[in-house]
Order: sequence, then structure tokens, then C-alpha cells
Amino acid sequence: MGAIRPPASPVLSQILDARLGVHPDKTRFVLELTQAIPFRVQTQSSPYSVVIDLADVAWGGAMLPGRGLVLAVASDNMAPGRVRLVLPTTGPVRVVLAEIIPPRDGRPPRFILDLAPASGTPHAGAPQTIGTLPPPLAPQEPVSPPPELAASVTGPQPSANGPQSAGRPGAGLVVAAASLGRAPLPPRPKPPAKVELPLIVIDPGHGGQDPGAIAGNGTYEKDITLAMARELRRQLLASKRYRVVLTRDKDIFIPLRDRAAVARDQGASLFISLHADSIDRKQVRGLSIYTLSEKASDREAETLAQRENRADALGGLDLSSQPEQVANILINLSQREKMNQSRRFAALVLTSLDKAIAVLPSPLRSAGFGVLTAPDVPSVLVEMGYLSHTKDAKLLTNAAHRRRMAASLVRAVDGYFSPGAGRKRS
Repeated sequence: MGAIRPPASPVLSQILDARLGVHPDKTRFVLELTQAIPFRVQTQSSPYSVVIDLADVAWGGAMLPGRGLVLAVASDNMAPGRVRLVLPTTGPVRVVLAEIIPPRDGRPPRFILDLAPASGTPHAGAPQTIGTLPPPLAPQEPVSPPPELAASVTGPQPSANGPQSAGRPGAGLVVAAASLGRAPLPPRPKPPAKVELPLIVIDPGHGGQDPGAIAGNGTYEKDITLAMARELRRQLLASKRYRVVLTRDKDIFIPLRDRAAVARDQGASLFISLHADSIDRKQVRGLSIYTLSEKASDREAETLAQRENRADALGGLDLSSQPEQVANILINLSQREKMNQSRRFAALVLTSLDKAIAVLPSPLRSAGFGVLTAPDVPSVLVEMGYLSHTKDAKLLTNAAHRRRMAASLVRAVDGYFSPGAGRKRS
């Protein structure tokens, strides 16, 4: 497969202001922009929320306090120039209006979203999808407020007479005038935002006093995973499309949750944990890809929500000042969204594998691996094969096989960030 060239970076629209306003019959969400952008709005019912996907835009990553029908506005920079906003709501809502207003009368382009209660209306709670942005390649499950949520902010109380400023949304955002009905003069447009390369965190399983599985020839899993991690890092860096961090680059022991913390602390776009299994049934061989199971995720979300000090529970967001209901919704939504993204990447790993790489029957699996429990980083665990199987063990210690497997994973990563690029296996 030929090298994938990254597309030319578009000039990203800047967010000049973000605000919520409460009207007698609706709640209005407004973004003021430097230029019009594609968008897609979806309503969801489990839990009740509105998801806004934006393209060709730079977002400061702040969380806005809730007003009216909206409990909060949380953001996720899904990929360079792509942003997802999640608005958990007080109940079922319907979209009354979703559109881009072109610049006029000296005012910049605006994205306007009007929401009204859906209870008691025909098809109350039925999902809606509105906008100009094409839908995802695969159906999406209920989504979440993104990972890197900035500190909660406060602002003036909503007025029933019209929209108000939502307070300072965060660094990089210009706040609208607080008086009703007045828009600020837009500042001079900023230069195009610098697009930062996605960060991939690779986790070589085991290490130090924990050797992991042991092959019949005495080879330790911890050595195989480290060799594979280094090869994957080499190929990812050679592509010049990614930044890469290893959770360990030598033979040391790192607790499972500390490995996930590396990904969160570094602001990772993807987390890939590498392992090699061993079981008593020595005829079993092949690769499998794990994502976090629903059961483990729900338990993790509950634990996070019950912590007395919930500061930094989700990418720096202090939930301690949020009502219990809002905190639980935000944590649950964030875990759900990252699980959706993790499953999407796992499927790409499978379809991107070199045909020479054996896979287990039903290779896409889920389990409660502690290393996968970061609520705000898409994470997979790749069991590269079985050290208890003679052929798998031999291949996993072979440099050429590691290069082939690493190339497959690079294709999957390319496919994740450039849909359609990571296809190989048939």
C-alpha cells in the first residue's frame, strides 16, 4: 500500500463566542465564528442529550455551565479540525432550528441551535439528525462529552426575556457582551490554528518483576511486547503523521492504572496496549483485539462519580461543584463515547491486518482490563498471539513478523484518523 499523504490543512474557523440563552419557549445555543463551517446535530435519548459535530473549526476545549434545557456543554477535539460538543439535557428535546447564519450588519457568521421540550409531542424523544456534515461511516452508539473538558465556569443567571452571555467559556474564547441582545464587535481574525499531530500512546504489557506469559523456549511476554512497541513507534514516527509516547521504554514494572494515566496526562488521541497470551489449550493461536466491557465501564464510571474529590476526573474538569445528576451523566457519557471510538478502532485493526497474520475466531472481544479504563482516551488491548502455541511464539520473536504486524497497526491508525485509509484484510 502506498504512503498516505496527509491532506492540506484547511484554514480553521475560530470560535469568537459560545453562549446559552433561555427564552420562554426554547433554549438557544450560539457559536460566533470567523467563517461558516459544516455541522451535524443529533438528539439522543440514552441518556437525553444533543450531539453537535463540527468540522474545520478550532475549539478552546472549555465546558460551559448549563441553562434552561441544557445541563452543560462539553467539548471533545476528536481529530485536527473536528470537534464534538455534547449537551446533556433535562429530558427529551427536539431541534426547532439548527443553521449557520451568514455574516451581516457587521456581525460574524453564527451557528444557531434552538431546543424545545419534546415531552407530550408526537414522536417525543425520537432521534433527529440535522446538518450539512456527512454522517459517520458506521452507526454510532450514544455518545459522550469529550475528554479534555476544561474547568467549569460560572455566569449570570438566565433571563426569560432573551439570551445572555454564558460567562467566560475558557482560554482562547472571546466573551460576548453581557447585556441582552448585544453582540460584541468581532476581534481581528486570528491566524490559522496550528494543527497538532495526534498523539499515540503505546503500552508494552508487563515489565520488571512481572514477566507476563512465558513461551516454551523461555522468552518472556514483557520482552516481546517491548520489542513490538518500539517497532510500532518507529513506523508511526517514520510516517510523520503522529507523535508517539511509550508507557515504558525499558524493563520496569508499571501498575495498570498508571499506564492508563500516562495516556490521559499526555492528552493521547489513542491508547494501544500490547500483549501476548498463554493458555492450557496449546492448539489455540491467533491475534485478538479487546475493548473495555460495558460491565467494567459502568463500574468505573460509578467509582469516579462517588469520589469525594472529583477534580480532574475527566481531563481536568472539576465535577465537585456540579450537581450529582450532572456529574454522573457527564462521566457516563464520556465513557460511552470513548468505548464507541475504541470499538471503531478495534474493527479497523482487524480489517487492516496483513493476511499472513492469524486471528482467533471472533477476534473482536471485550473484557474488564484495568489498563483500558481511562474514561477519556479511546483504548484497545491487542493480544498479538499465544506464547503457548509453538508457531505463534516463534513468529512473535521474529523481527520480520513484528514489522508486518506494526505495519498493520499503522494502517489501522491511519484509517482511524483518515476514514477509508486503513483497509487491507479481506
